[in-house]
Amino acid sequence: MWKLKIAEGKDPWLESVNHFIGRQHWEFDPEAGTPEERAEVERAREEFKRNRSKTRQSADLLVKMQMRKENPSLRMPQGIRLKEEEEITEEAVSTTLKRAINCFSSIQAHDGHWPSDNAGALFLLPPLVIALYISGDIDRILSPEHQTEIKRYIYNHQNEDGGWGLHIEGHSTMVGSAINYIALRLLGEGPDDGKDNAVAKGREWILDHGGVTGIPSWGKYWLAVLGVYEWDGCNPTPPELWLLPKFLPMHPGKTLSYSRLVYMPVSYLYGKRFVGRITQLILSLRNELYTQPYCQINWNRARNTCAKEDLFYPHFVMQDILWGFLHHIAEPILNCWPFSKLRQKALKTAMKNIHYEDINSRYCCIGCVEKILSMMACWVEDPNSAAYKKHLARIPDFLWLGDDGMKFKVIGCQTWEAALGMQAIIASDLTQEYASTLQKAHHFLKASQIRENPTGNFEEMYRHICKGAWTFSTADHGWQVSDCTAESLKAVLLFSQISPNLVGEKIEAERLYDAVNFILSLQNETGGFTVWEPRRTFRWIEKFNPTELFEDVLLEREFVECTSSVVQALTLFKEHYPTHRRKEIEYCISKGLRYIEETQNPDGSWYGYWGICYTYGTWFAVEALASCKKDYHNSMAVHKACEFLLSKQLPDGGWGESFLSCSNEVYTNLEGNKSNLVQTSWALLALIRAGQGDVDPTPIERGVRLLINSQMEDGDFPVQEITGVFWKNCTIEFSACRRIFPIWVLGEYRRFQARRSATL
Repeated sequence: MWKLKIAEGKDPWLESVNHFIGRQHWEFDPEAGTPEERAEVERAREEFKRNRSKTRQSADLLVKMQMRKENPSLRMPQGIRLKEEEEITEEAVSTTLKRAINCFSSIQAHDGHWPSDNAGALFLLPPLVIALYISGDIDRILSPEHQTEIKRYIYNHQNEDGGWGLHIEGHSTMVGSAINYIALRLLGEGPDDGKDNAVAKGREWILDHGGVTGIPSWGKYWLAVLGVYEWDGCNPTPPELWLLPKFLPMHPGKTLSYSRLVYMPVSYLYGKRFVGRITQLILSLRNELYTQPYCQINWNRARNTCAKEDLFYPHFVMQDILWGFLHHIAEPILNCWPFSKLRQKALKTAMKNIHYEDINSRYCCIGCVEKILSMMACWVEDPNSAAYKKHLARIPDFLWLGDDGMKFKVIGCQTWEAALGMQAIIASDLTQEYASTLQKAHHFLKASQIRENPTGNFEEMYRHICKGAWTFSTADHGWQVSDCTAESLKAVLLFSQISPNLVGEKIEAERLYDAVNFILSLQNETGGFTVWEPRRTFRWIEKFNPTELFEDVLLEREFVECTSSVVQALTLFKEHYPTHRRKEIEYCISKGLRYIEETQNPDGSWYGYWGICYTYGTWFAVEALASCKKDYHNSMAVHKACEFLLSKQLPDGGWGESFLSCSNEVYTNLEGNKSNLVQTSWALLALIRAGQGDVDPTPIERGVRLLINSQMEDGDFPVQEITGVFWKNCTIEFSACRRIFPIWVLGEYRRFQARRSATL
């Protein structure tokens, strides 16, 4: 039976800055678990399989089982159901709230964070299988139990038409279908294996849609490395770009951190034209994946071929002209002496940058896509290197076991969800009752702050300051994030108002100053805040987006949710430390608020980039305006926001927004006009903060009634559609959100009830 290990790092190749606090990884123990527990696991798996056409997100029942066994049980009050139009009493709210917090507390890890899923994209896992197959380490790193669960996950997320999507809720795509099909074959599945010939159905989908010449560029790279595609069919990613003068706007060091750390190892692999060992299986895949003989494929035409199912961001014409020049003219020259010396210098520069990033992220890298590419580059450079061994040691950090099988996390959302979860519990005014939960979480946040900037001359290596920041996941990850820092700062400031006898000693002022220093460094001239680093180049760079799959990938840009988090955090900080950089903070808040007001859509909404979508952005924007404007009730922006949200409320009292809102940029209801409890919670939080309850509480009451009536027997809330997204076109799971945000709403509504009762 599988067991989740928390804050452990026994592998000698692992390193940590905080004793691995926040680390979570699964291990298989054949002796673990009672027969009853094993049977329950199998029931959970079968339940997911039966319902996978309706609910694609897993219910994390495996981690719930373990955490509840390890944590002392809290008394669970009897649940409440309200009839339509029945009054929502203080008792009904308090009972539901306590049941929800009891459930949430029961799955807290001993180091203070809440273990949860952070997967959802179906193109993340196969590259790991490909890389380990090439290195010959697939059976050494992935046990038979790992491989069984990985195959389970891939089969569970195959669409009815035989293909696989870009993400678990999406239509079938070439990138999802091709690399998941290849992963199954590399894991030992035959061309006709799987229930009802699932592998054959996957191949049929691929061939019916033109074969893998239509795979987008991110897939082309991995297929070329594996040897089932030719490098001549890839648009050039020359490592010489890293040798360009740094003042040029197109220098890769000025691009979005997430993208440049993808293309850094890609440029190394491309520059070496590396191809793994050609085995009989690889030769077989060459025959299986194309609609014509491999030797007859026009690779030059394939460079710019992309299946219509995958094409989200078409190439700009100048982009194709530039790539044509590089492919036909520059590459032949750079591979001939004496220009080949420049290629060797460029490869060394790219590898130097890769090693720097690996060291400063303890081999986690900024995300899982970058991690596997960097690991592959390290193996190509030296299969016996310490760098490659340190990469292998970090693979378990990314593997997550759900009811649907074993998946690959983006990186982990430990800090993000802990910071939000703590604020949700504090909003309940039940801090004494849940002091133990809060104390552990407070300890986790304090241990997760980044204490030092990257090593050496970090600006020379294109890095920004990070001292005082918080990451999305753990301190070891090392990559600073604006809204994670802001929400963590809010949380520790709220803790400073609670007795240390309950929640532990408050964080030192100097560490808060470091956080503020980092936050202030990210504001752009627009007043908005970026995610990782300040914007370094021009918006026209985005015209050269090479991904086909995503939008806004080359440039750090401002986001309303990041700006809102920062504005709220600085406002709260100013209340506690009114003399520290007061003028700068006030100016920053003022510019941030102006950015938020100026980016409001004509219908009253805001576009959220990291959550789905208009509901998410509107909640964040209203929170900022309500936190900072004394007359926000009379604000036209807030009034319009309320009108927008009320216009989207569904007959059952909830809200439900499809991920299609993100890509189409038009508010789109979930299929069948279903409600989603997380999105319902965002809308309710916004309406409560906007003062809608003083105007007409009925819409809020309808939404709260839906939350109360949706609570499950164990205090949890049901699994529904995914609510996270990135780059407009790919969803991502945040399984703890379905617990955090209903708690937050019920706490705020309880406060609203108390205020209203006091005025009557």
